Amino acid sequence: SLDMEGALTARDRVGIQDFVLLDETTDAAFLSNLKKRFSRDLIYTYIGTLLVSVNPYKELDIYNKKQMETYMGINFFELPPHIYALADNAYQTMLTEFDNHFILISGESGAGKTEASKKILQYYAVSCPSTTLLNTVRDKMLMSNPVLEAFGNAKTLKNDNSSRFGKYMDIQFDSQGDAVGGHILNYLLEKSRVVHQNHGERNFHIFYQLVEGGEDDLLHQLGLERDAQHYNYLTQGECAIVSSINDRNDWKTVKNALQIINIEEINTNHLFGIVSSVLHLGNIRFESNSKGQAVLANNDELRWVSNLLGVDARSLQEGLTYRKIEARHDQVLSPFTVDHAIYARDALAKAIYGQTFTWLVNRINESMENKDPSRKTVIGLLDIYGFEVFYVNSFEQFCINYCNEKLQQLFIQLTLASEQEEYEAEGIEVIPPHRNHIHTGDEECLRPGDATDLTFLERLEDKMGNHPHFVTHKLADKMTRKTLERGDFRLLHYAGEVTYCVVGFLDKNNDLLYRNIKDVSLQMNIFIFFQVATQFKSSLLKLTEILMAKEAWYIRCLKSNESKQPGQFDEALIRHQVKYLGLMEHLRVRRAGFAYRRKFDVFLKRYKPLCPATWPHWRGEPADGVEVLVQHLGYLPNEYKMGRTKIFIRHPRTLYATEDAFEKCKHELGERTSAVYYQCPVFATTKIETCWRGVQARKEREKRAWAVKVIKKFIKGYMNRGQAKSSDNSEYLAFVRQNYLNRLKNHLPKTVLDKTSWLPPPFKLNLTFDSLCFSTSHFLSHQIQLKLVTSNIFKGKKESYPQSVAQPFMDTRISDQDINMRVLQMIRNEHIKYSVPVIKYDRNGFKPRPRQLVLTQTAAYVIEEAKIKQRVLYTSLKGISVSNLTDGIIVFHITCEDPKQKGDLVMQCDHLFEFLTKLCVIANKQNAVKVVQGSIKIEIQAGKESAVDFSTGHEPMVYKAKNGHLMVVRRVPLRGDQHFYRRHT
Repeated sequence: SLDMEGALTARDRVGIQDFVLLDETTDAAFLSNLKKRFSRDLIYTYIGTLLVSVNPYKELDIYNKKQMETYMGINFFELPPHIYALADNAYQTMLTEFDNHFILISGESGAGKTEASKKILQYYAVSCPSTTLLNTVRDKMLMSNPVLEAFGNAKTLKNDNSSRFGKYMDIQFDSQGDAVGGHILNYLLEKSRVVHQNHGERNFHIFYQLVEGGEDDLLHQLGLERDAQHYNYLTQGECAIVSSINDRNDWKTVKNALQIINIEEINTNHLFGIVSSVLHLGNIRFESNSKGQAVLANNDELRWVSNLLGVDARSLQEGLTYRKIEARHDQVLSPFTVDHAIYARDALAKAIYGQTFTWLVNRINESMENKDPSRKTVIGLLDIYGFEVFYVNSFEQFCINYCNEKLQQLFIQLTLASEQEEYEAEGIEVIPPHRNHIHTGDEECLRPGDATDLTFLERLEDKMGNHPHFVTHKLADKMTRKTLERGDFRLLHYAGEVTYCVVGFLDKNNDLLYRNIKDVSLQMNIFIFFQVATQFKSSLLKLTEILMAKEAWYIRCLKSNESKQPGQFDEALIRHQVKYLGLMEHLRVRRAGFAYRRKFDVFLKRYKPLCPATWPHWRGEPADGVEVLVQHLGYLPNEYKMGRTKIFIRHPRTLYATEDAFEKCKHELGERTSAVYYQCPVFATTKIETCWRGVQARKEREKRAWAVKVIKKFIKGYMNRGQAKSSDNSEYLAFVRQNYLNRLKNHLPKTVLDKTSWLPPPFKLNLTFDSLCFSTSHFLSHQIQLKLVTSNIFKGKKESYPQSVAQPFMDTRISDQDINMRVLQMIRNEHIKYSVPVIKYDRNGFKPRPRQLVLTQTAAYVIEEAKIKQRVLYTSLKGISVSNLTDGIIVFHITCEDPKQKGDLVMQCDHLFEFLTKLCVIANKQNAVKVVQGSIKIEIQAGKESAVDFSTGHEPMVYKAKNGHLMVVRRVPLRGDQHFYRRHT
């Protein structure tokens, strides 16, 4: 794996992993680096901690469980850029600092935002600790995706699975890092899609899934035919059937997901009834009578809507063909024209669908709700559809782009604040860069409130006529006027110019329902919202407040090409996205002060070979060592600054020069070492011995310092032994108690009821006779039970067994504090029963690796620091072999059917009898242990065998023999070793 600095050496082959380290911050350099990495399927690149993701439009094998495990608990820049690195570091920072975070995922339709959101959810589902309860919560979080996609996503010209609503999801974690709940906030559902689709686009997925995948009985109950072409609301885009979408399979997925999120069958039936009622509404046709009034062309579809929604058919018909007008104290029905009737029908369909979507989100939230009142931290995921520019841009694009404009301002503001905070925290003075973003203009533009679209446009002209980023046909100069229709206005967004057509603005904003239609909707318990823009602005303000209270992480998604083809890198398209996503602006903010910053110890550890004063060891403070190092390298005062905990380097070229010097130094060191070794083996051996003696001497010094500390603590405990139990004397009292129990085991009375023969306990331990009897008998009975198991397995079979009898078994050999926190989080819910240090021998080459072996209720885990190297389920452990000699070799024979599976596990353990006894009791494997004379056969992998051989010698050794077997040599004492022999046999 490449760390950030290590990747610099590969910059000519795979580009630079962090844009902050580009030589020059030009558009050309940015695109060139992006293209170089994309050509090698490196779709992720950083700008500091911001992640840039380019959609490859093909499957990449970088999202499997092994990849997830690789990124768990790793420093952000230790491995190549990945969405898992960002997700994990947000999680780790949240756990460490116990604060709230959010991840903002943005980009245009088809850039991969929804997939990025799914990948993060899946990562947390795998990486967080797990219990049955938490698995249920996680399942609901994951299953909320297909449901929301079915009801809120649609095929557009740019994307077959485009999110047509904004989604903010909070994932709630407890103090242990367990995912315990979630909450979704939705906004700006594109309801107009329910009644109208542009050519080449579809309605929301759920309609097609129901018609194509619904069971025959269900469709019959809902009055539907298995033919999307039959429904007016599904055919306007003329692409109801799409080869890349399998509506039948998706229907099954959605039905299963609805069950998992606890929506009962009766509510599911009501839900599909409402969805089908919208299709029937769309098929209601009107004709004009002789007076120009709208009348229903047929009553069949009306009856279905009436039955499915549970409303009176006559009231519904009246509401669709007449307008109710208040006249003094009377109500008068004014007949609709056909156009008015169609408008009323479509308004009702949109209202029904919009409120159904809101109900669905609320039900999902109820199913994911965490009712524990204790404090939680959250990681929010914001998946917002990005800046949109179409041939004709209407009210929907206006709201979307307004939202993006606001979030872009927030993004730059938070980035600036974050940079400034780091500089201030480190005591670095830097001039903040000029804020160059563009304002949309007066927010009054979101509240039309007038009678017609054109009067709304006039109001805009009055309020914003002098704004440099706003122009209309009336306000434009002669040349610009030719490019604008009379109903158009043009805004200069941060992403460029967009021309909006005001036709339909007012209707879409008001979502107008006539009075008697509202009466009908109330029968259906649907509450209708008016003035969409005002509602949207309110929810956007609420969202901004939510985000401002959290730490921000960013993912910027880019489309590589418009035709969704793998391997194509459309530079013009990507340049446009880089511009409107503000990536260059973000990069310049990060580069305005210092391009590179690293903690002193990290910087010193890498580059210390470059200075004689810091190589091989720097004994003082890391900051002082860094100062000495950079002075030696000739850094000029304006090239770097020393913070409180980090060094800040202004220009990438300074770092590159340092990195190149490091690579050269590393090469020379390697050559020099090789030359010395081959030319003068004796000298080389002497040097190695000297270094080894130095290491041993340092260890001895550390051991003496530790001993002094322990003795001082013991004396302090002795002096305070008569006081109440405290931190000063608790360990001493524990020692006295243990010492007393050890003496007691050699002076036990003949019977438990014999009160006179018990050794009196130390007075201050306050041990009553009864409690002493209980604790001692409990201790002894447990030990005896374990020792009986050991005896049954090893007595008379293994040479070293007799010496183990007198040694009491410990509860564990490794405390929880000495097991990595990430590992504990992953396995603690299986209940850790015992752990012990072992030496594990590789299957290929038999290299020794120090490991921790942890036994839980269900499996044995081989641990290397923060990584679980192997999990052996007790059910797959078909046998355990040990030799009949005095060695500590243990072989786990593991069921191995797949050639890719790991084979038998070979280990050496200093506590063999204790370890195997505990394993046998926990896993009920007493009959699985075999004491073998001669070689132990092992299976390296399916179909590939080897063995462990045993011999004798003057020094104990374990090594790979010439025959490819693992050779274990046990020591045979020499003549002068009788004393040794008597003591150890």
